[in-house]
Amino acid sequence: MKQAFLFLMLFTFACSIAQLPVNPALLKGGWPASWITSPDALQREYGVYHFRKKFELDKKPGKFIVHVSADNRYRLFVNGTAVCSGPARGDLYNWYFESVDIAPYLKQGNNTIAALVWNMGVYAPVAQISNQTAFVLQGDGDAEKIVNTGNGWKAIQDNAYTPVSTDNAARLRTYMVIGPGDEVNASQYPWGWEQPAYDDGMWMPAKKIGNPVVAGYGTDNLWTLQPRNIPLMFEKQQRISAVRRASGINVSNDLLSGKAALVIPADTTVSILLDQGFNTVAYPELITSKGRGATIKLTYAEALFANDGSKGNRNLINDKEIKGNYDIFLPDGNANRHFRPLWFRTYRFMQVDIKTGKEPLVIEDLYGTATGYPFQVKASFTSNDASLQDIWDIGWRTAQLCAGETYFDCPYYEQLQYEGDTRIQSLISLYVTGDDRLMRKALLDFYHSRVPEGLTQGRYPSNRLQVIPPFSLYWVSMIHDYWMHRPDKEFVSGFLQAAAGVLDWYEKKIDAGKKMLGPMKWWGFTDWNRSFPGGIPDGAEDGNSAVISLQYVYTLQQAAELFAAFGRINEAAHYKQLSEKISTAVYQLCFNKARNEMANTPLQKSYSQHASIMAVLTGAVPAENRKAVMKKVLYDSSLSQATFYYRFYLNRALKKAGMADLYYSQLTPWRGMIANGLTTFAENPDPARSDCHAWSSSPNYDFLATICGIVPASPGFNTVRIEPALGELQHAEGVMPHPMGEIKVSLERTGSKGIKATVSLPKGLKGEFVWQDKKTELHEGSQSIRLNE
Repeated sequence: MKQAFLFLMLFTFACSIAQLPVNPALLKGGWPASWITSPDALQREYGVYHFRKKFELDKKPGKFIVHVSADNRYRLFVNGTAVCSGPARGDLYNWYFESVDIAPYLKQGNNTIAALVWNMGVYAPVAQISNQTAFVLQGDGDAEKIVNTGNGWKAIQDNAYTPVSTDNAARLRTYMVIGPGDEVNASQYPWGWEQPAYDDGMWMPAKKIGNPVVAGYGTDNLWTLQPRNIPLMFEKQQRISAVRRASGINVSNDLLSGKAALVIPADTTVSILLDQGFNTVAYPELITSKGRGATIKLTYAEALFANDGSKGNRNLINDKEIKGNYDIFLPDGNANRHFRPLWFRTYRFMQVDIKTGKEPLVIEDLYGTATGYPFQVKASFTSNDASLQDIWDIGWRTAQLCAGETYFDCPYYEQLQYEGDTRIQSLISLYVTGDDRLMRKALLDFYHSRVPEGLTQGRYPSNRLQVIPPFSLYWVSMIHDYWMHRPDKEFVSGFLQAAAGVLDWYEKKIDAGKKMLGPMKWWGFTDWNRSFPGGIPDGAEDGNSAVISLQYVYTLQQAAELFAAFGRINEAAHYKQLSEKISTAVYQLCFNKARNEMANTPLQKSYSQHASIMAVLTGAVPAENRKAVMKKVLYDSSLSQATFYYRFYLNRALKKAGMADLYYSQLTPWRGMIANGLTTFAENPDPARSDCHAWSSSPNYDFLATICGIVPASPGFNTVRIEPALGELQHAEGVMPHPMGEIKVSLERTGSKGIKATVSLPKGLKGEFVWQDKKTELHEGSQSIRLNE
């Protein structure tokens, strides 16, 4: 397991070009460059295109900054070398462009800049918003304007591409919206198109379709440009681990290590099942020679399936088959043909099905190029229970694979950014890496998604409308999270009016009689609990849901703190008063004192962990009764159970009730996934759809925030509170990044009630250490603490 995790710790960045400042003149109105397209393209239909321009330089420049974007996407080459890909996903009002310095790839004399651009049309991922096929490149200043898109650029449509694997949802019988696979016919591909020596004499002049404009300008905008606000994705070669089975041929692992080619004879059918050893997100890269008339199909899956559709232990392959999305490559018989799909694939298993024609096929090499958001791990956690290291490692792998140009709910099926998932993912990112840029983008993305009613969309960017009102509340919670963890009041203040709009939508839904939330439209998703049809708790649609009413209370309490801090005292007071009124009503109408549990509605016909979790978390249950309620949550199996996702809130409620020491004992579901061969954490308990869902990675947050007990004590993380909850652990150590530096904690039990701790805080940070209601002040630097010995 630890070997499998090493790939995440050894990432280097194939695309080492950093985002650069933009010439201020380009942020005031239009650009001199033009948006261009292929002249014969059906502008909103599926198509793959190549653009290129030759230009001459008197000398090799020390700096040569360009700004580039496309619809749907592009991959930029300079003198045959891949430089970067994009654009970061956004919407038409916030269409991102990348800024890169291409000077390292230029030379004195003749140069060629080229771009692969594609539009998936009706097959596009749901996360892909689009207007029409287009490409733009703008030089930053006078020295670079020679490469501006417009005159001198040529274009061609690539007819080698055909969309395949377009029936994923039907074949897998689930929601799958990541876009198509690629079928590439090598005999029609313009090999070498990105190289300077390529003859583009038959290409047509690119067609101009308008001038680019940035936000705040323009009167007839096709796209409104914004500078990219996250770093470029990393790329790193990743060798496939093992051949698990093969039919029709013997396969040596030398192929996978790149040491030897594999020759498949003519008129042969071959099937090879490969195992990466762990779930990954990567571009498969296949290099072939000869093989004219052959068909190569690459199928990708997180797990194999038995005949009954179950996955079982993910490590076992007997009597199982692969089902998944796929690509097809049709060799043309020439040497060293390189296939790489336009978009990355998610897989642990890859099956290579080959049927050769009259010519043998040579597989020269097959490997992956791992990709994703370039997080750098700065946190660590260790303890006397070595099994927690596997949970930590697998949890982080899950979180990493669910982070690209946005956070993903899952990389295999959807690649969509949902507030419910993203709140948890953002906290993990802050604690493990200290990198807040993807969280900031997510907050902006949801801000940009708002519908006229005042709610955010439930996922965004998205080309289909989906509104999940409880997720709008989580967006407000995310704002509160960011405010507590980062000293950036200016950024936070920009969201307050929109947050008020979300809260106002809910206030209008209050049942005047019962003083709980009444009937609500849209999708009231709470959890994939099997007692909640479609994830919707009782009362969400027809009125008086205790779960969602209390989630509203939870958010109102956060909003009251937030608005008061920004001087909006009247609104803060109103939110506090409203939260108290609803909380009191829910407790009076829904709490069953005989059962010591919160019912889902005032009818008290159904009960869930969720309702009692929120009752404790909000303080609706009196303080003296919270522990008793949480014991019922943990041990009454008749309650509708929280899945991996909602256990994040279960853990918050344990802390609220003063029962955080029980967290360690609640890790059984994660241990079970590991025992079942998962290398990332699943969406739900089996039968699970997705084997990689970052909302299940909450231990990476809780190992530091709950076991080590490190949390902000004031906004901006300006002070810290460290209140460990070791449970049965005897020893734990944690390190995490902080805006001022690094927090280190070493904890060791002494006797039955005592603790010995060493705490190191960065310069300028103060706080308090709490152990069994005893407090001691913390100061910058290192300090030793002994309590209750």
